[in-house]
This record gives sequence, structure tokens and C-alpha cells, in this order.
Amino acid sequence: MSDTAVDQADASATRFADRVFTSALGAFETLSIHLGDRLGWYRALVEHGPLDPPALAAATGTHERYAREWLEQQTVYGILTVDDATAAASERRYALPAEHAEVLTDTTSLDYLAPLARMIAGAAMQLGSLLDAYRTGGGVSWEELGDHVRDAQGDINRPWFDQRLAGALASVPELHAVLSRPGARIADVGCGHGWSAIALAQAYPTARVEGFDIDGPSVAAARRHAGAAGVADRVRVHHVAGEGLPEESVFDAAFVFEAVHDMPRPVEVLAAMRRAVRDDGAVVIMDEAVAPEFAPDGDDVERIMYGYSIFMCLPDSLSTPGSVGTGTVMRQSTLERYAREAGFAGIAELPIEGFASFRFTRLLR
Repeated sequence: MSDTAVDQADASATRFADRVFTSALGAFETLSIHLGDRLGWYRALVEHGPLDPPALAAATGTHERYAREWLEQQTVYGILTVDDATAAASERRYALPAEHAEVLTDTTSLDYLAPLARMIAGAAMQLGSLLDAYRTGGGVSWEELGDHVRDAQGDINRPWFDQRLAGALASVPELHAVLSRPGARIADVGCGHGWSAIALAQAYPTARVEGFDIDGPSVAAARRHAGAAGVADRVRVHHVAGEGLPEESVFDAAFVFEAVHDMPRPVEVLAAMRRAVRDDGAVVIMDEAVAPEFAPDGDDVERIMYGYSIFMCLPDSLSTPGSVGTGTVMRQSTLERYAREAGFAGIAELPIEGFASFRFTRLLR
């Protein structure tokens, strides 16, 4: 190899080393956000700040020395500000800028991302089980991934369902007409914490929504949330897998919001939905807006969806024997194949925009 080639190889290695180092910084930042979120430090800074380390520790029931180190780390990372960096370490007062507070503490904001840190931390807690699954071909179920991942999933999607779902569905006249039928019955398959079912009930006040989910704690949470939202009389949540939908045509519409790619037997679920929805009804899938096909220069949507897939969605799916193992990065061609195998004639992407990185697809009879 020539000296020029050696120099180029060395430069490439250095660039990649820099990239890995930058990724390590991001990993530490993400986990530190998880600490601030779970320990209540961000919320205390919003409610009582600016605060010095003793005051933050006292407000949150945490240890002052840890609070001080975290405050300094957050400031070095550019998340917090400090009023006098030259003051004694225990006397420096730190603040959380309003725009950062929105992202880290405002549960109603479309920019709320603290649950993303919680989800990543929750998956990291299961690395031992994930390594075993990767070696054996087994899986790590949603139940094993635990409350951090389960609750983070619900919390990060909630603002989008609360604020955008009604408008998104109303923007498609033929779908809006189905959902507006007096006394319409709507199925929400894989409803999770119930925020999508609640949003449907609120958008269509004469409709009755029935949620279905296989995860017991999620079902319990969805029932609590429906009660708190005042729609428990019109939102019923069943601890039943999607395959267990009624055999007869009883629903005007059925949805799966960001869950088909998790299902071990998606064809069976879609077939059950086809049977359960009237011929003049609608079956709609909302899933990740990934590219049509794999390419090595994938964008950020592709990258984060593969992240979800290798740590959460694929291991959860493969925890069920016989799973097809779809993974988070479900291409439209895969969804169409599932739909046709379930007895549908094909699929049609709905013209819905501005709903994060999701795509709405109607299954055609």
C-alpha cells in the first residue's frame, strides 16, 4: 500500500473514531436526561428554579453530591445555564431554559422527548436478555422490557394523538364520513395506553371505541386513562390479542396505530380485522414512514426506526414462538403482502401529512 493510501486509511479511521466518540457523548447525554426526568430534577428546576445543588436535592429528596455533579454535567452539555460559574460549587444556581423545558417536561408538547430517553434507558436495562436472545433466536417481550419502555411509548405518542389525530382523520373525507356515522363502532387494535382510542372517542362524540391489547398493564393503564378523560362510557378496552376480534362484521372502522410491525402474526390480525369490519367500513394502519426499500444511505427516520427495532420491537415480536419477526422498519411492500394474504385487495396510502414520522394506509377490499 502506498504512503498516500496509508494516510487516507488513517484519516478515515480517525474520522470514524471521532464519530464513535460523538456517539458516546450522545449516549451519556441521553442517559443523563433519563436521570433528570426520573428523579424530578427537570421539573423542580421549572417549578422552583434557578436552584443550587442543596436546594435541588432538598426539593426532590435526592443526594446533594449527585445533584451537584449532574447539574455541572448538564451545564457542560449545554442543557442548563448557570448564573455564576465562579461561585462555590454548592452555591452555583442553575436554570433550565424555557425552550429546553418544553422538550423535557411539557407532556402536552409535540416536541416532548424525555420519554425517548426513558425508552432507551429501559432497553439498556435489558441488554443481558437481549444478548441472549440474539444468540439463541429467542426474544424479549414487552412485559420483560418493563414499565420504562411501556410507559415511554404511551407518553411520547400521546401529544400527537391528543392534538393531531382528529384533524388527520377529518382531512380524508371518505374516512371522516365513516367515522361520523351515528353510533359508529370503531376498533383500536394494539391500543396500548389508550390515547388513540380516547382521541377517537373525543373526535367522534357519537362513536363507541373498543380497544384491544395483549399487554395486561397497558390495558389497565388505558382503562384508567379513559376514565380520567371522561369517556369510559364509550371506550372499552379488552385484554385480547388482535386475532381475537369478533368474527361477525360489527365495526364501521378498525385501526392499528404503530403496532402491526410488533405483531408476531400480523396476517392473522389483519384477517380478523377484515372479518370484523363491515364491507362499507374502513381498515386503516398507521405505521412508520420508512423508505420504500433498504438503502445504505438511509435518513434519520430509518436510523431511529432500526434502533427501535434491534432493541425493542423485533425482540418483542420474536418472544412469541412462530413469529414472522417483522421489525420496526416495515416497508409498504411488506404491509401490502400481509394485507393481500389476509384477504384484502391491496393498500392505498392516505394523504395525511404533518403527523410526525408516521404513514396512514387504508387496506382495500
